[in-house]
Amino acid sequence: MTLSGLLATGLVAAQPAAAADPAGYQNVRINEVTSSNSDTVELYNAGSTAVSISGWKMSDDGFSPQTFSPSSSTIPAGGFVTFNSPKGLGDSDKVVIYTTSGTVVDRVEWAANLAKPAMARCGGDGTGSWVTTTAASTFGTSNTSGCPSSTPAASRVRINEVTSDGADTVELYNGGTSAVSIGAWKYVDNDTTHSPVSISSSSPSASSIPAGGYVTFNSTLGLGDNDSVVLLDGNGNTVDSVTWTTGGAKPSDERCANATGWFQTSTTATLGGANSCSGNGGGGTGGQLLGGGGSLTSGCTPEAPSGTGSTPAGTLAWPGGLDVTIADNVCAFTTSTGPEGRDLSGLAFDPANPSVLWAAKNKNWLYKLVKSSGKWVPDASWSATGKQIRFADGTGQPDSEGLTVGANGHIYVTSERDNADNTVPKDTIMEFDPAATGSTLTPIHQWDMTSQFPQLDTGSKDDANLGFEGVGYVPDTWLTANGWVDPRTGAAYDPAKYPLHGSGLFFAGLEWDGTLHVYGLNSDGTYTTFGTIATGKVSVMDVMFDAGTQRIVATCDNTCGETHTLMKVNAGGAIVPEATYTNPAVMPTDNLEGFAIAPPQACVNGFREAVWSDDGIYGFGTGSSSYGHAIYSGTFPC
Repeated sequence: MTLSGLLATGLVAAQPAAAADPAGYQNVRINEVTSSNSDTVELYNAGSTAVSISGWKMSDDGFSPQTFSPSSSTIPAGGFVTFNSPKGLGDSDKVVIYTTSGTVVDRVEWAANLAKPAMARCGGDGTGSWVTTTAASTFGTSNTSGCPSSTPAASRVRINEVTSDGADTVELYNGGTSAVSIGAWKYVDNDTTHSPVSISSSSPSASSIPAGGYVTFNSTLGLGDNDSVVLLDGNGNTVDSVTWTTGGAKPSDERCANATGWFQTSTTATLGGANSCSGNGGGGTGGQLLGGGGSLTSGCTPEAPSGTGSTPAGTLAWPGGLDVTIADNVCAFTTSTGPEGRDLSGLAFDPANPSVLWAAKNKNWLYKLVKSSGKWVPDASWSATGKQIRFADGTGQPDSEGLTVGANGHIYVTSERDNADNTVPKDTIMEFDPAATGSTLTPIHQWDMTSQFPQLDTGSKDDANLGFEGVGYVPDTWLTANGWVDPRTGAAYDPAKYPLHGSGLFFAGLEWDGTLHVYGLNSDGTYTTFGTIATGKVSVMDVMFDAGTQRIVATCDNTCGETHTLMKVNAGGAIVPEATYTNPAVMPTDNLEGFAIAPPQACVNGFREAVWSDDGIYGFGTGSSSYGHAIYSGTFPC
């Protein structure tokens, strides 16, 4: 009798079906592990939905899979779960996590003592590369505070894209400033019976990956519909890993944003170059523009956009969510010097308190905004109507365009001119203490760079209006860790050579030509100029440093197709464009001059907030839900 006949007659009992893997399991990552004391393991959910880990198991290199007792049986989106290994973890060991059905979720391996005090993903929970930490005090929370200030060159390498379409290609990206030898590196899939395979023995063979460059190779193990890739260095330490579900790597599974974000299924594989980020989870068309509406108040006068230009070649789709919400009240920013309600420009999240958004309005106003019923509104405890700002002598109407928050918590605002004398440029950066009382603020310090831009002093108010449009504070730690070369010396930037500048530099964006101008703002009122940086754009409207992607972001409005360029330090020590993204497809093409991304600690469900400001409050025009509104809110990957 055949097996099917035996099953049919009941002489052989049919085996129960294996438990289905829970939705989103591939987004659960081992995030931190220690081989000291309690041998704790931390899991992180990089996805957008909660994942049940009930019945999951773990193994090391010496015992078969065993159940463990997690701090919670469910990991919320963007959340953490910890457990102590049921068997001790050795100085040189590994951890493999399995679903109830036995599917490998993730694995990490380390050589002698590298998990003491702990080994953790640094550069983003769930998305960063593995590094030995300075402390084992971050279990159950973000790894950021335990990560070293600078990471080894090898830890800048990421798995960036992978396909399971037959060629089974893996793409690596080196986000560091120097080439990394990978000749002795290996990779393995989710079959625990497979031995790791050398990258150099795969095709095409690769022995090194250049700074800021890509390497691709075809897996000789064969990558399935439901599989993983784990990348190991020459000592057997895990560098990075990725897991996907059925069909998730067809045509490819790619990081979005390129090189830094979490993985999503693409619509087009881009092996050997920046990821398209046009698949599930971001980019593309679709989505909804939500919220808004309301009648214009008296005097509120939206203005149609002007100066619309083309989108630069090579621009990538928005990497975040498809939906955008209009996130302010109609005509919310009318003032005595701007009764038409327009001209909200620069935006900046408070890095120490992401529930606060600072905003600058042309014609000398500063706002501290907080969320109320999903909208950004003036913080009444600071000022329900915003505060006027003046120049250092207590006079004038600064044409306040951009702003940033410094390491000291003070607000630094750029001005192109004095609106009381608007044909004459006055390109300045002013420092304000937000704790100062009163309805009018005068700067603690003011730095005037007007003489550096004679091309703006033509007697035309239009030319005078093309000066400092945005500004971003960039910490010294990022500049030094990434090998930035000081243009003044031609050598590696050494902050100690500039003792009065504080702990970072200020990058001011010039609307005139899209360049960034770098300054050290000294406590004695002088400044140090560190040269000019090309953004690849014809104009710049806002500038920020994003701690999540570890990139400087230069934003341009409709002048350059509503785009945001991420900038990095290259192998030669110069700051250069890396990738440019456009806005979500549902947004209007307007003078969207302000842009800010919430800091990493604001991540929820694998995303964090991104906000835009419409200088003309025009939206899609008369009769649309966006008419009369200044602030839009969307999402950007963690």
